[in-house]
Amino acid sequence: MDAFDVVIIGAGPGGYVAAIRCAQLGMKTALIERYATLGGTCLNVGCIPSKAMLDSSEHFYNAGHTFAEHGIQLKDLKADITQMVKRKDEVVAQTVAGIDYLMKKNKVTVLHGHGSFVNASTIRITKDDKTTTDIQAKNTIIATGSKPSSVPGVVIDKKRVITSTEALNLKEIPKHLIVIGGGVIGMELGSVYARLGSEVSVVEYTDTICGSFDSSMRKELQKVLTKIGFKFYLQHKVTGAETKGKTVTVTAESLKGGEKVELKGDYVLVSTGRRPYTDSLGLENAGLSADERGKIPVNENCQTAVPSIYAIGDVVRGAMLAHKAEEEGTFVAEWIAGQKPHINHLLIPNVVYTWPEVASVGYTEEQLKADKRAYKTGSFPFKASGRARASMDTDGLVKMLADAETDEILGVHIIGPRAADMIAEAVVAMEFRASAEDIARISHAHPTYTESTREAALAATGNRAIHI
Repeated sequence: MDAFDVVIIGAGPGGYVAAIRCAQLGMKTALIERYATLGGTCLNVGCIPSKAMLDSSEHFYNAGHTFAEHGIQLKDLKADITQMVKRKDEVVAQTVAGIDYLMKKNKVTVLHGHGSFVNASTIRITKDDKTTTDIQAKNTIIATGSKPSSVPGVVIDKKRVITSTEALNLKEIPKHLIVIGGGVIGMELGSVYARLGSEVSVVEYTDTICGSFDSSMRKELQKVLTKIGFKFYLQHKVTGAETKGKTVTVTAESLKGGEKVELKGDYVLVSTGRRPYTDSLGLENAGLSADERGKIPVNENCQTAVPSIYAIGDVVRGAMLAHKAEEEGTFVAEWIAGQKPHINHLLIPNVVYTWPEVASVGYTEEQLKADKRAYKTGSFPFKASGRARASMDTDGLVKMLADAETDEILGVHIIGPRAADMIAEAVVAMEFRASAEDIARISHAHPTYTESTREAALAATGNRAIHI
């Protein structure tokens, strides 16, 4: 039986990054993946392909809505969904091939099949043909990710009632896409098809979209998405979805007044969140169990109840984010190696890749109010940014929250152009416990979108913003 210093179950961002770091630190490492390609949900049917489709649809939308104002005249504009999907697949293939290369470069043993525990130190790999191989693990990292969840009364048939996976591979542009769930995935994929001409209706149980974000961001995002054709049915409970031919009828009722709503579309995207993939792992054989949500309890070092078994990413507490899984994968590798790594989960940024993008790090204003923490706030709208006016990206704002007494930055929230890239400045500043004054006194190139971050910092330090 082959023996390894570390065996990692799951080759998504958390798993493959952990494998690389373990190998870099001199550990004999094995990576188990049940599917034919590495990269997990993120690289194959999540982060990477959705961004490819988002970019393609944004180019199309701008061609039809803003190019003329830029002095670019087009005729007979048409969206070719087949080519968009083909390009997306090429991006995925190139990215996955890159992971294969990295495994070989770092001498990681890749084993394909379903990994499960025989006991706390023995992992069984079951291939598609049902043949099995057992390996020994001095340490094990569970990085199996998550899968889409559904709602009662809605059966996902993967044809007309679909998940994000199928939404990335449609052969036609929906006439009417009904999105169940107002979270990040639904808003991103909904915006892809809204830009391509689909009518998009969102049915959400709560009173807001993207509920984990600061309320200023949520309100602005809903306003922007409404401008491109979204219709929102907030505080509505879905009661069923019935398919007849090419039509799906979704029924829902208002939580406020009980009124019934009936929506007819040709596709329904179920995006009500994801559930950790922890079943069929044989956790009980290793002396472990998952909670009622399917998550595996871990301590601050990502250790489970069995000290030699770790869990990271979507299967443990915290946001289901690829980069969060990557950070935890690196952390665990270094911890096993005897180092003293560090993660501040509060400072892991969260992003919605609509356009404008939404990016957030640290506390929201609602959290600070709930904690009764004294704070001050400053904001700056992109409509006052010369760079944003030049690119016609004037929707949105930067909002900064700082401690009322010390001026330490407590949260930064951005909705606007390139917010996903802009948030990095805030993360760096907050990791070094910078004050709003620190950002306000740093020179930012002109004209850039990031000047808006400085202006928000100036606003937070005594209403000193220059350009508004």
